[in-house]
Amino acid sequence: MSKVAVVTGGIGGLGTAMCKALIEQGRRAVAVDFHGLKPEAVDKWQADRKSEGLDIPVYLGDVTNFESCAEVCKKIEAEVGPIEILVNNAGITRDALFHKMTPEQWDAVIKTNLYSLFNMTKQVYEGMTARGWGRIVNIASVNGLRGQAGQTNYSATKAAVYGFCKALAQECVRKGVTVNSISPGYIGTEMVRAIREDVLQKVVAGIPAARLGEPSEIARTVAFLTADDAGYITGEDITVNGGLYYH
Repeated sequence: MSKVAVVTGGIGGLGTAMCKALIEQGRRAVAVDFHGLKPEAVDKWQADRKSEGLDIPVYLGDVTNFESCAEVCKKIEAEVGPIEILVNNAGITRDALFHKMTPEQWDAVIKTNLYSLFNMTKQVYEGMTARGWGRIVNIASVNGLRGQAGQTNYSATKAAVYGFCKALAQECVRKGVTVNSISPGYIGTEMVRAIREDVLQKVVAGIPAARLGEPSEIARTVAFLTADDAGYITGEDITVNGGLYYH
C-alpha cells in the first residue's frame, strides 16, 4: 500500500510540484490548503491534475488553528490512510520595513509559517513514532538564513524552522522518524514571476546560477528526503538556491 504524503499549501506552485514528485515516488499524495479558497479554484486545480492522469484529494483547513488541523488530519486518515509523510509547505508573506510593520502583519506571518509546524506535526507525530516510520519535511527559505530587508516577520519564521527541525529530530530518530528542512531561493512560481520585470531582473542578476529555480527542483529535494532509504538524514537543511547563499 502506498504511503500517504500530506503537503500543506498543496495547490500552490511549489505544493503542486511536490505532490507530483511524491506520486512519481509511489506515494499517495494529499493536498491540504487554505479553507478560504473558492470551491471553483479547487475544482479547477483537481480537473487540471486529472487531465494529467493524477488523482490528488484536496482537504481545506486552517493551518493557524490547532483544532482545524486535527479535524483535517483525522478526515484524511479515515478516508485515505495513516499519514506517514508530512511536508509543511504552507506559508505567506506580509512584507514591510520594520518601522512600518503592523502587529497584524507580524501575527499573520508568525501564525501561518510557524504555528502551522506545531499544529500539523502534532497531529501525525504519535502515529509515525508508534508505527516506527515517518518523514517530516519543513520548507524554510534562503531569507531565513541570510535575512532580508522588509521581511523581519518572514525571516524570523523561516529561521525558527531550523531550531524546530534540529530539536525534534533528536527526539524521534530512534523511532524511525526523520525531520529535515529545505531552504529554497528564488523559485519561478506564479507569485515570483509576477514581480515587476525590472525588479525581477535585478533579483536574477544576483543569483550565481543566473536564473530562477524551478518548482520541480524543490519537489525533487522533498522526494529525496522522504525516500524510504533516507532514514540516516535528519536534523538537516538543504539549500536549493542557485548559489545565492551558503551555510
